[in-house]
Amino acid sequence: MNLSPKIKYLVLICLIFSGFVSAQKIVSECFKSGADRTELYLPLLQDKNVAIVTNHTGLLQDRIHLVDFLVSQDIKIRSIFAPEHGFRGEADAGEHVKNGIDTKTGIPIVSLYGENKKPKPEQLAGIDVILFDIQDVGVRFYTYISTLAYVMEAAAENGKEVILLDRPNPHDGYTDGPMMQEPWKSFVGMHSVPVVYGLTIGEYGHMLNGERWLKNGVKVKYTVIPMLNYHKKQRYGVSDKPSPNLKTDKAINLYPSLCFFEGTQISVGRGTDAPFTVYGSPWTKSLPYTFTPRPNPGAKSPVFSGQKCYGEDLVDYPEDLRRLNLEWLIKAYKKYRNPKQDFFTKNLWIDKLAGTDELRKQVIAGKTEAEIRKSWEKGLQDFEKIRLKYVMYED
Repeated sequence: MNLSPKIKYLVLICLIFSGFVSAQKIVSECFKSGADRTELYLPLLQDKNVAIVTNHTGLLQDRIHLVDFLVSQDIKIRSIFAPEHGFRGEADAGEHVKNGIDTKTGIPIVSLYGENKKPKPEQLAGIDVILFDIQDVGVRFYTYISTLAYVMEAAAENGKEVILLDRPNPHDGYTDGPMMQEPWKSFVGMHSVPVVYGLTIGEYGHMLNGERWLKNGVKVKYTVIPMLNYHKKQRYGVSDKPSPNLKTDKAINLYPSLCFFEGTQISVGRGTDAPFTVYGSPWTKSLPYTFTPRPNPGAKSPVFSGQKCYGEDLVDYPEDLRRLNLEWLIKAYKKYRNPKQDFFTKNLWIDKLAGTDELRKQVIAGKTEAEIRKSWEKGLQDFEKIRLKYVMYED
């Protein structure tokens, strides 16, 4: 007997209340990413010349890569655009990603990281549709949303269409952190949003278009293939680690809070087995946990390589954070003892990550977490009015 998806869903609901199946089971049975809703986007790609922006996370539920699936469906993929970390997701953060050829399909790979962050007109020549499918993490300084902005911008300028296959946001359903301010805009923060902005990558694209945030206010023909049975406050496993140093759900959950350390003399565990779940430095010796970074495939030249670092182990941190935790940044600043180097790096990378110089100044001034959070309230309230216009999914 063939049951419709709606009937299957109602049956599962009944089973939950009967105690026969868990809530987790119903999520896995009913949820589909945009990539798995092939019936919605394959007709839009037929007889089109397609460029695809994707990486190793572009997987269907059966673990087949989207590129391989589309090739099997005789979709004409003319090029693959690769973001930070490359098409196979093996490059370090900030590492130059090279152009090349995908050895499995023979399709040319064009880097969208380094000097060529925005597709050039000649790279879009003969292309009808740009298909975008990347697992994002919902944090402003994670660069995949910047890649999306440049792709949409280039598409608008060159008369191309963008179709985005939506995926879960591991930090959906809440907003937090300081707002990006104009003087500190960069590739790790291009738009006036908080650190955690509470939108899927598909919704974010709608915001870029709707608010006219693309260069010169251009708008692109933009279609989102929505997820099925997605809820913004439910947490879903990602298809694959989004980048080499976000290896676990815990690392992804801690990432918005710990990434501020990238602008300090504190390691976030790159070069260990637990990046973004530990932090420490050689100059915070009063902290209880120790680790020694070593070069590894995800961190070829980790900060403090070979040096013993003192800090905290957050691998078993019990809370599923739904807000930024500034406790660790403030604590590390107070514990830091190095007369030769300031806690914050000389390039003031912390200001670009925060989107403002206020956070750095507040920490130096000894402000409490509550006082710092109070300074974010107005910006978050104003952004919420914008955000709500582009929400596609229920909580």
